[in-house]
Amino acid sequence: MKLCSIASGSSGNCIFAATENTNLLLDAGISGKRIEEGLGEIGHTTGDMAGILITHEHSDHISGLGVIARRYGIPIYATRGTKEAILKCKNVGEIEEGLFQEVQPDVEFTIGDITVNPVSISHDAAQPTAFVLRQGRKSMGVMTDLGRYDGYIVERLQNLDVLLLEANHDVHMLQVGTYPYYLKQRILGDRGHLSNELSGRLLGEVLHDNFKMAILGHLSKENNYERLAYETVRLEIDMADNPYHAGDFPIHVAKRDQVSDVIEF
Repeated sequence: MKLCSIASGSSGNCIFAATENTNLLLDAGISGKRIEEGLGEIGHTTGDMAGILITHEHSDHISGLGVIARRYGIPIYATRGTKEAILKCKNVGEIEEGLFQEVQPDVEFTIGDITVNPVSISHDAAQPTAFVLRQGRKSMGVMTDLGRYDGYIVERLQNLDVLLLEANHDVHMLQVGTYPYYLKQRILGDRGHLSNELSGRLLGEVLHDNFKMAILGHLSKENNYERLAYETVRLEIDMADNPYHAGDFPIHVAKRDQVSDVIEF
């Protein structure tokens, strides 16, 4: 399997996931042009995609969806709530409703040789999900945009090979920053975003002997930076009550506006 972040951050998200036979996008929150260019950097085109998995309807996850859906007619996989919210979004233009394939949390479906499990998450959107993808014994998860996690989330992320996990903000930077009070409260709330600390704690709960790699994603441009997220998550793992240490596996940070390295496993 392969995983590559085309863009990951508060200003736009688009993740490429694939096997030898099936290519998918998770979200399309950057322009169609940037999606084309990003895929081109790793030897693919948007027309190669067998489907687009949409986590939720916020603009940083769907801003390029209308363009590529109209141009290529790629099936769009989303929950009913997310689909209905997208169809009401005027800024993405008209999308043919027949392109949507409705999915349900915890009901697996297949695209080519990839089995997809939508995972319900706590975020201030209509019916948001994260996604776990499997092919045979290999598996990956893309888990962003959740204000909190619980036993349900931990259970769904067990025994993955690779996990792209949100590390959105540093709590102190957010609290003393320039965001208005209501926005700070939204981000810090149960339907907001995971802090660096919570990201590290969640990661510490899903590590196992065969875990291969973590990628930290969806970093805030204003309230976080790569080194801080990386070091905070490492510290939380080292402090956790488990037998693992941060140095036991690679941790990468996905770029906000650059294509990251392709992870193959």
